[in-house]
This record gives sequence, C-alpha cells and structure tokens, in this order.
Amino acid sequence: MEYVNRTIEKTLNNYIGKYPVIMITGPRQVGKTTLLNYLKNQSKDNLNYVTLDDVITRTQAKEDPELFLRSHETPLVIDEFQYAPELLSYIKITVDEARQNEMFGSKKKTGTLYYLTGSQVFQTMKNISESLSGRVGIFDLFAFSDRELNKLEETVFIPKIENIRMKEALKRLSTPKLFERILKGSYPDVHYGNKIPVENYYSNYIRTYIERDIRDLINVKNENKFVKFISSMAARTGQEFNASSVGVEVRIDAKTADEWVSILKNTGIVYLLQPYANNNVSRAVKRQKLYFMDTGLACYLTGYTDATILEKSAYSGAIFETYVISEIIKSYTNNGIDPRKHLYFFRDNNQKEIDLLVLDNNIVYPVEIKKSSNPGHEAIKNFNVVDKFEMEKGNGIVLCLCKEISAIDENNYFVPIEYI
Repeated sequence: MEYVNRTIEKTLNNYIGKYPVIMITGPRQVGKTTLLNYLKNQSKDNLNYVTLDDVITRTQAKEDPELFLRSHETPLVIDEFQYAPELLSYIKITVDEARQNEMFGSKKKTGTLYYLTGSQVFQTMKNISESLSGRVGIFDLFAFSDRELNKLEETVFIPKIENIRMKEALKRLSTPKLFERILKGSYPDVHYGNKIPVENYYSNYIRTYIERDIRDLINVKNENKFVKFISSMAARTGQEFNASSVGVEVRIDAKTADEWVSILKNTGIVYLLQPYANNNVSRAVKRQKLYFMDTGLACYLTGYTDATILEKSAYSGAIFETYVISEIIKSYTNNGIDPRKHLYFFRDNNQKEIDLLVLDNNIVYPVEIKKSSNPGHEAIKNFNVVDKFEMEKGNGIVLCLCKEISAIDENNYFVPIEYI
C-alpha cells in the first residue's frame, strides 16, 4: 500500500523539536498512526513506538505510569493516548526535567520527547491544556481532503479572488462522478489498499466507534438511542443544531442531546460552525450550524447507497454544502490553523443568511454555496448584510458547479468548487 503524503506533514515538521510534546487528534481511521509512522521513518531520531490499544500495555500505563514511561526511551510515540490520562503528570515531570537539564545541566537540547495521538479529545484535552500548558502543540487531522487524494498542493482557503486565480484547480468531475465521490467519503480504507466496500466499511466504522469511543461515555442501554441520534444528526447536516427538536425525535432530553453532540464534535465526527455576531448585528441567531466531517459516513447513516439517487434527492443540496464546508475546514486544520477563528456563518431573525463568512486579516469575505452550474444573481442577494459589520469587506464568491471563474458584478464572482 502506497503512503499518501498529508498536507499537515509540513506543519508538523515546522514544530517538531520546538514543542516537547506533539499531539495529533482526530477521528478513528483517518491515518494518525500512519502519519506518525511515516514521520518516524523520515526522522533522524530513532523514534520508539507504543500503542495503548493493546490491553496489557494500557493496563501497565494506567497502573504504574511512572514505570511505564521509564520503560520506554524517548522520543516516544504513544498511540491512543486517551486510554491512560494518568501518564500526563509524569510526562510533565519528564519534560520539565529535560528543560532544566538543558538550561543548567548538560545543555542538551530538549527537542520533542513525546508524540501523542488520540481519538477521544474530550477525555484528555482539559487535562492536557492544564498539565502541559506551554509544552504541547496540538494538531487536528481528519480524513483525506480532495487535494491530498489528488496529490495537489493544499493551502488555506481564502476567497480573495486574486488568490483563487493562482491556485491549481482540481480535475473537474461530472455531477454524477462528484456525487459518487461524496457518497464514498474520504477515509483512507475506502480509497487505498483493499478498498473496502463503502457500505461494509461504514457499518464496521460505526460499530467500532460505539465500542471504543462511546461505550464508556454513555449508559450501555442507550447505545441504540445513540445510533438513532447520530443518524438524526446526519440527516440534519448543514442545518442549525436545535437540541430540543432533536431530543423530541430521538426521545431524549435537550441536555442529553447537547452532551451527545459534544461527543460527536470532540471525536471529530461533526464540526459546529459558529454564527457570526457583533454589536452591530444584534438580531443574528446564536445556534451553531452542524456539519459532518465525512460525507460518506453521513450518507451511510441516512441510508443512501446509490449516487444517482443521492444526487436527485432532497438531501443533495445539504450534502453538497457539507462536502464543500468540510473541504474548506480541512484546508485550515491541514495547515495547522484553527478554523474557529476564521470561519463563520450568518443568519438573522429576518431569515437573511450567508452560508459562510471567511475572516482573514480583519477582512470579511461572504461565500454562498450552490449545487447549480448557473445560480444567478439571486445567490448574492444577502451579501449586503456584511456592510453592517463595520469591517473591511472583501470580494464575495459563489462556490458552485460552473466551469470557470466569472464575474457576477464588480466585486462578486462565480467560482467552481474545484478551486477550494
């Protein structure tokens, strides 16, 4: 099986040696371990490796974390680190001792001592932030982006039209082929190696996700309800998250719905896009918008197995928007940038909505997403709302199925999705 280079490699290489601890978080089976093994093989240092997926190793790490760390030479990769948060305080001690030695002892450079991976961010992130503050670099990894799959350079998506014109566009797909891609999703195992059949892959993925990530977090008797909940969330991708309405459908209370969506968010299954608001737009909605980070998983959970049926369905617009938004989010995380500081949506009480706002250097760019080859001027009808923000306004774009970049007016453009 050929290794496929990830955009985040460049980012990681810039930080390796600068942080004593590097942590890579993200959903299961997106390639975190493969990435670290690749970096291990490329490294001049002799990286050691241990996984806490192994029950015996995990027990040792939990019961005697100090002995566990002394038994493994640094630099050390600890895979599935979330299973033994007891290691944290001892990692901190090791890091601090190495820093003291660098300053006052042998002067040996500390470098990066530990590489951690985790798919249950919520269990360890608070402790990591508190215990390893100033000592850890944290990076998110999702499944492949289209640019990674096509082996093209991936930069942060900024809608500035000059930037877009300079990018190399992805190969244009027909609409049927595009929806085959959306149905397939982005996980490595459906694209490479044995190329597991999509339906089988996602069936096993959900089973593994429930058994390894969820069972310890919710009451076992609620597992069936959780599957119903995640399926309900997949049907709502691209919509605002309303805990009360979801609770009624799944027959759980709103508090439980909020807790469960946090689980989905913190295991990398969904992304919650923040609404934009400031003092000048007091009527803006406050609910977050929910997007699945893999369209293949969302399609499986909603029962779609045929791309032609999917493309003609009422779900096609929402899953197309989800595909575009998830690709944009990956362009940020793959380059080591937190998308929460740059990506928003807007909707006010008068139902004026803009699908995406991209903030870059205090300039705001409005973006609309349309599953159409010719959306028309109507697509930019709400862009004037941005004038109320009292921020510098950049050009607006409509990401759609058009064949080439074209001007709508002097400051807005139709842009093919191949330029994401």
